[in-house]
Amino acid sequence: MLDVKNLQQHFKSGFGRNKVVVKAVDGINFQIKRSETYGLVGESGCGKTTTGRSIIRLYKPTGGEVYFNGDLISGKLDRHMRFKVTQGIQMIFQDPISSLNPRMTVREIIGEGLIINKLVANEKELTDRVLKILRMVGLQDDHINRYPHEFSGGQRQRIGIARVLISNPSLIIADEPISALDVSVQAQVLNLLNGLKKELGLTILFIAHDLSVVKYFSDYVGVMHSGKIVESGTPEELYKNPVHPYTKALISAIPVPDPNYEKGRKYLCYDPGMHDYTVNKPEMHDLGDRHFVYLSKEELKQFG
Repeated sequence: MLDVKNLQQHFKSGFGRNKVVVKAVDGINFQIKRSETYGLVGESGCGKTTTGRSIIRLYKPTGGEVYFNGDLISGKLDRHMRFKVTQGIQMIFQDPISSLNPRMTVREIIGEGLIINKLVANEKELTDRVLKILRMVGLQDDHINRYPHEFSGGQRQRIGIARVLISNPSLIIADEPISALDVSVQAQVLNLLNGLKKELGLTILFIAHDLSVVKYFSDYVGVMHSGKIVESGTPEELYKNPVHPYTKALISAIPVPDPNYEKGRKYLCYDPGMHDYTVNKPEMHDLGDRHFVYLSKEELKQFG
C-alpha cells in the first residue's frame, strides 16, 4: 500500500555563515503491506514524526519518492490526486489537547472533513455519521455537543481517532498516540486501535519510542536513528536476534516488572562514534526472513 523510496527531509537552520542543513530524514526506504501495522521506533529527535509528516504532505519532501497504492504522491498533485491522498491517508497526532480546536464542538471537529469535501448532503446525515463513529470509538451520544476541555486525555485521543476514521482512510499514521496518556489509558487506546484495525482492515504506520508497545502492536518494525533506518524485521526476529548496536541498546532499556531482575540488569549504551565509515561505507544487508540491518561489511561480521 505504501512504498517509500530514498525519502529525504532536510531543514535549514541559522543565518549567513552559521547556516546549517539538518538532515532530519536522510534517505530511508520501507514498504507497508495492506492491513499490516508497521512500527517505526527510535529515540526522540531521530526523525520518526518528520517521516510521517512528510508522507502525509504536511512537509514537502526534499528528495525521494512516496507511492500510495501505486500512485506517486510526493511530487506535485492535481486536484484528483490531492483528494485521494487527503481521504486515503489520515494522521493521529501525539498531543490530544493541541490537536483539537478548543472553539469547536465534537460534532464540528469530527465532521469538518466531511463538510469541506462535501461528502454529506445535509445536517442530519452529518450528525448521524458523527454519532456512528463516536459509538465506534467508545464515546457516548451526548458527547457530540461538548467542547474538548470537557474531556479527559484518553477521551480527547478517542475524538482524534474518530476524526481520522470518519473519512474511511486506508492508511493511518499514528504519531505516538499514547505517549501523552496515563499507563492504564494507554492500554485502552491500544486495544481500541487493534480492534478497529481488525474490524475495518486498516493499514497503520505506528510511530513510537517504546519497543515493548511496538512488539505488541506491530507486524513489522523499523528501528530509526539519526534520520536512517538502521535495522528492520518482524518483532520476534528483532527481539530474538538484534544485530545493530543501537537496536541492542534499545532492547536492553525495556523495563521488566521484576525487582530482582532490575537490580542486576546491565544497560547497553550506544555510541554513534563507534562507527568509522570513512573507508568502509555502510549498506543495507539482507539477513533473511525479512530481517535487514544497516552496517558496513566488516561490522556485519563483528556484530552478526
